[in-house]
Order: sequence, then C-alpha cells, then structure tokens
Amino acid sequence: MKTAKPSPDALALHSNTQGEAHDHAHDHGHAHSHDVAKGASVESALAMAEAYCRERGEKLTPIRRKVLELLLASGRATKAYSLLDEMRQIHPGSAPPTVYRALDFLLSAGLIHRIESINAFAVCHDLTQCQHGILVVCQQCGNVTELHEPKLRQALVAQIEAAGYRLAGDGIELKGLCAQCQEIQASSAGKAVKADAAAAPEAAAQSSSVS
Repeated sequence: MKTAKPSPDALALHSNTQGEAHDHAHDHGHAHSHDVAKGASVESALAMAEAYCRERGEKLTPIRRKVLELLLASGRATKAYSLLDEMRQIHPGSAPPTVYRALDFLLSAGLIHRIESINAFAVCHDLTQCQHGILVVCQQCGNVTELHEPKLRQALVAQIEAAGYRLAGDGIELKGLCAQCQEIQASSAGKAVKADAAAAPEAAAQSSSVS
C-alpha cells in the first residue's frame, strides 16, 4: 500500500484519535485491534482520512467515504457483498462495481487492508501511516489485529526468501480464533457436556425399563 506523510493538522488529529499509546506503536511490539471506533469517533477518523487524501492530491468522494464509514462502524473484517447490501439500504441503486471501485481506491491509498484468508476488508488501524505488520485474523468472527513487530517480520520475510519464495503482497496473515470466540466456543462445549450428563441417567433408566 502507498503511504504519505500527513500534514501537521492531520497528525494532530491522528494523535487525538489514536491516543498516547500509538506513539510507541512502530518502535515496540504492539497489537492493534481494527475496532477504530472504540478509540475515536467514526467522524473523526473520516476527517483524518479526508485530510490524508487531500495531502495525496486525491479526493475521498461520497461513495468512498461511505464505504470507509461502513468499515469503521463494523470494526472488523467485512466482505464486499455485505458492504454492498449496506450500501443498497442507503442508496438502493448501488451496483457491485461502485463498491469495488471504492474499495480499490481505499486499498491503494493505504486506508484499508484486504484480508486474503477470509476474502474481506478491514480498516488499517492507524489509517494514514500504515506500516505493514502481521495481521492475525479470527476465522470465526472476522476480527483483525495488527502486530507491529518489525524485526520479527523482517526475519520471517528473510526465511521465506531464503526458501526460494517471494511474497505476492505486503501482507502477512496468521489465522486464529480470537479470545471472545474462544470463550463462546468453550461455553458451548460446556453446555453440551452438561446436556449429555443430564441426559445420561434418563437414557439409562429407559434402557433398564425396556430390558
């Protein structure tokens, strides 16, 4: 993804929306959730994105802005057809090419990530200063976390290249199950065990009566 240095105004806004913890994000190991709306209002993030696009000599058109807004509001990786469905609720005449063109622009500007493993899109955690890290993607709910470990990434890329491969893109994705989905899974498993335990005496009683 292309990046550019934002203006002082954009940087000031970026500081307000991301919080003091971001100051060390690129110097130390850091994990960033894509739920940008938790750390800042969607409107503030959109204003930052618009300022960034102006710095690049480009325009965040109403359609592009709306697609980015939907991704910001989602807070997780979202598939293109889901975005199209949401767009049609707002603009009934929205066609697939309209959404895909907007996504292509946002990708080229470095405002969003394409999550290849689940064929979805997620907002870059810091929007205008995207530095490619390692993406950890929940295969259950689509939550995405960026790990900013430059040395680890460099070492991994070096190993990949030493094995004779060349990365097809900048992104490195790891598949997993987020903490929330793990809890849901564990809870479901626990309920299933309790249900089986409760059913066992009844089944035994029925078997005894038959015999």
